[in-house]
This record gives sequence, C-alpha cells and structure tokens, in this order.
Amino acid sequence: MKSIQKITCIAFLALVAVGCSRGKMKHDASGIFEATEVVVSSEVNGKLQVFTIVEGESLDSAQVVGQVDSVQLYLQKVQLQARIQASQSRHLDVNTQIASIEQQIATAQNEKRRFENLVKANAATQKQVDDIDAQIAVLKKQLAAQKTNFESTNKGVSDEVTALKAQCDQLDDQLRKTKITTPTAGTVLAKYAEPGELVTQGRPLFKVANLSSVMLRAYITSDQLTRVQLGQAVKVYADFGEKDSREYPGTIAWISDKAEFTPKTIQTRDERANLVYAVKISVPNDGYIKLGMYGDVDFQTEN
Repeated sequence: MKSIQKITCIAFLALVAVGCSRGKMKHDASGIFEATEVVVSSEVNGKLQVFTIVEGESLDSAQVVGQVDSVQLYLQKVQLQARIQASQSRHLDVNTQIASIEQQIATAQNEKRRFENLVKANAATQKQVDDIDAQIAVLKKQLAAQKTNFESTNKGVSDEVTALKAQCDQLDDQLRKTKITTPTAGTVLAKYAEPGELVTQGRPLFKVANLSSVMLRAYITSDQLTRVQLGQAVKVYADFGEKDSREYPGTIAWISDKAEFTPKTIQTRDERANLVYAVKISVPNDGYIKLGMYGDVDFQTEN
C-alpha cells in the first residue's frame, strides 16, 4: 500500500514539473494583436439626420448607416435642370432657318436656266443671265453666313448645356455622398457623432475594422530573420491572462526591411538585442481575440 502511494506521489510530482516547464516555455517572439482600422468621415456639410450604428455592431461593405441633410443640394439640382431646359430651347434648327434662302437660290437657278434658253432663241440678252448669276452668288454668300451664324449660336448653347450638366453631375455626386456608407465589412469600434449634430466635410463619424482576421505585430532579432519568410505557417498563442492561452494557426504576411530599436513594451527571445525587425502575422479570429491583446508566436511549427 505504501509503495502504491509512493508511485502515485512521484507521478503527481512529475506532472507538476511538466506543467511548470510548459508554463515557463519561451516563444520565439511576442507582440500585440491589431487590425486595419478605417475612420469614416463626412464628405459633405450639413445636419446629420440619420445615424443608426452602435459600437460593437457588425456592418456589411457599402451598407448605408446614415444620412446628411440633402434638401439644399436637391433644390440646386432642380434649378440647374430648369436652366438646362431653357438653354436647350434656344437651340436652332439650322435646316428650318436656311430653308427660305435655299428656296430663293433654287428659284434663281431655275430662272437662270429659263433665260439661258431665251438667249439661245435670241429672246433675251446675256446681261440678264449674268444678273441672275450675280443674284445667285449673293444668295449663296448669305446662306453661308447664316449657316455660320446659326452653327455658332448652337455651339454656344451646347457649350452652356454641357457646363450646366457638369454642375448637375457634381450635385449628383454630392447627393450620393450625403448617404453615409461603410467602406468595408467590419465591426464598429467607435462612434463620434449623433443624429441632429451639424457635421462638416472631413469630420470623423465612426471607426470600423474587420476583426474576422487580425494581425499579430511581433518583433524578431536579426538571427531569427533568416528563419522566417513570407507565407510561412507559424503557431500563434493568444494570451488570455491567468496563464490561459489559446493556439491559432498563423501566416507571416509582412516582414519589415528596416531594423528598429526594441519597443519597451515588447520582449524578444534575446533581450540583449537593441535592433529588431517587425513582422505581421495574419491570424483567423474566432471572436475571442481582442485588439490590444498580447500574443506569442513560434516559427517552428513541428511538434
């Protein structure tokens, strides 16, 4: 009986020793979890009429979450549309405008042919034919002048309409920007405005980040640099406190090409190193990893 108790005691002490050794296990690098945060700002000036988001809410990409007052912009657009219609009404139908003088030219040409036949019959003089030719030449010059004048008038109208339509397009763009949308899918981290407030162009409204995949920003020494490469699979351990951690698969997504002094909040494997290289490791988030949480990484993924 005593031998059995002795064996049990030895086994227990061995498990405690193993647990202690695991608790003191050093990782290759440590860092802090972060994500790409996007601050969405107002693109127009006006009163914030609708703004429905709450912090912690998950949003889809291009989701409409608010509306800035657009009444004045809409009224400006209505005025421009009225000016466009008024300008287009001044556009001349060149063929209609020159129809009369073209008819005069046709009549004079018929008259010329008739007199040419009379000259052949010695019933008219050549001077009468020459007078008609001169009349036709004058009418043709008048026709060319009228065409030039009408085309110039129409060109001015077209240019005016084009400029007004460009202004209308600008207002359409501003009207679209009165709708507040999310540039990317993610979680609302902070909200900086409330409905009823006056907002100006460039004022931050909320901050969003995609937390489905986070980055562990860690620092490695120069001797570790030769052991890592882009796309390399690694093991990441999220620190949940009280000696509790959870393992995640990670992929090295970025390696700095410049050395920097060791940040005071980061411990590397070689604490004597002054210069380290930053790396970013992409980690799928199951919802438990929070921004700012500490994590460790092992570059050797073999068991």
